[in-house]
Amino acid sequence: MKPFPEAETIRARPAPSWVPPVLRPRFTWRYVVCSLAIGYVLYSFVASRHIFAHPLPQYSGPHAVGAIDVEAAAASPRLVDPARFKATKENAFELRTVLFTLYYPASKGQHVLKHHHDWIPKPISVTAAGYAKFAHIGNFFTNVLFTGAIKLLVGNIKIPAGVDLPILGDKGVALDSSSSSTESSGILPGDGDEIEKILLERTGHTTHDGYPVIVFSHGMASSRTDYTHYAGELASRGYVVAMLEHRDGSSPGSIIQEAGRPDETRLTFRMSEVESAEGDDLKEDDLKKAQLDFRQAEVEEAVRVLRRINAGDGADVFAANPRREGAHLHDWAGRLNVDGMIVAGHSYGATGAMQALKDGPSEERPFRAAIVLDPGKQSGRLNDDIAVPILVVHSNSWSKKRSMFYGRAHFDTVRDIVAGNNDRGHASWFLTSLGTSHPSVTDAPLLEPFLLSVTTGAKINVYEALRQYVHVSEDFMKFLADGEKRNLLAEPAEFPEYDEGKGFGKWKPGQGDDDTTEKGASGRIGGSTGRFTSLLRKKT
Repeated sequence: MKPFPEAETIRARPAPSWVPPVLRPRFTWRYVVCSLAIGYVLYSFVASRHIFAHPLPQYSGPHAVGAIDVEAAAASPRLVDPARFKATKENAFELRTVLFTLYYPASKGQHVLKHHHDWIPKPISVTAAGYAKFAHIGNFFTNVLFTGAIKLLVGNIKIPAGVDLPILGDKGVALDSSSSSTESSGILPGDGDEIEKILLERTGHTTHDGYPVIVFSHGMASSRTDYTHYAGELASRGYVVAMLEHRDGSSPGSIIQEAGRPDETRLTFRMSEVESAEGDDLKEDDLKKAQLDFRQAEVEEAVRVLRRINAGDGADVFAANPRREGAHLHDWAGRLNVDGMIVAGHSYGATGAMQALKDGPSEERPFRAAIVLDPGKQSGRLNDDIAVPILVVHSNSWSKKRSMFYGRAHFDTVRDIVAGNNDRGHASWFLTSLGTSHPSVTDAPLLEPFLLSVTTGAKINVYEALRQYVHVSEDFMKFLADGEKRNLLAEPAEFPEYDEGKGFGKWKPGQGDDDTTEKGASGRIGGSTGRFTSLLRKKT
């Protein structure tokens, strides 16, 4: 006799024979994945959302935007660090070429003769293999899977900038009525002096001075195409942005094109894949130092190429460019302010931008200021040897999360660097953008706003978030041009530390999530009354 009576066995009633197999639940992983995919498609349809990526929006500034891919040979091959790949014994940090995309103001109405750049450069399989490697699952099958997924999601996304357009002329150009003024300027072609006056008033510079130049460095697991909207928005407002692509192992994948040599694919690589010249394993700090040194060398080469273009060698740069773009670079002579460049970067690139200021400004790194967006928390030490103005902007998620950084809080380290630079007489600001997350300055939220808001916690409208990064960057560059503090930069500082109990970082709906609302647009700060919280500013 059994100690307990058996419970009556209850068997699931089979589904009627007329029910199609797809509606008969079998809770396998395949069934769950397919159900979720179908559910997302239905939700997207009901909520009028795009199933796949949104197209990148057009730029909002008064000028059209051009884009040119430039790959140029280094003045001489540089062995930046002797580390080598374990498998092949080839140098991991030998600089032979530098690759960057120029975003610049162009005349409206120009016919685009070439196809727009792809947001994911061809072949997509290179980027896909890099992302699979970042995920530590890189092999033949996962590479094919990643390639197919990227093609499906963003394979058709184009960058709105027109490829190889002539740069905006400095004379006889009618300013568009969509600029910062609410009325048409009334300027006719040929009124050169009046145009210069209005350009000075609206942009803080004249074309006689050359367009301000920004050299931008991307973050880890990113590339030169991840920040195209930020760069394009600045270009539409009269700035030239050189968006670098780093070959230091931080980009998913890049194809090196060099005259006389076959194309070389450089994928991301990990610390375990490289060794010292003596064959010893590298430590993490050794790898970070090598990568930052290599990034700095690429920045210096980009500066050298920009100087050549400005000096009248644009035709030679075009002739030697394996990307076959830049047919109008011969017209760029004297059009760039190469003696007052600005270095900028995001995440790992922000750490690199700060390093580029060390012992500067110099001939190789003539940077008069820096825009530092979410400086890295795992990118190596932050340089504090700075002698020029800097603008540091944290996303809200970057400030909110307390991270230890070489024995102290990362937030405190950044704050003290900015404060020290102010004490030395160099106007500097440290701001936090409310409602944003780490990717908010990239193109990713524009392509997948719903997915990114769910996964990153960003609360602000994605278009408004990126627009605010553009506005505060432009205000900073105008300050560099004429010394006037505008909008947020003119406001008093608040919150010397991150303290949510005192209202820091508190964002509420209505603060920038409605494009028709201009709350905080004039630069209001602090608590829940504006889009940014100001931490430090130049002492008065």
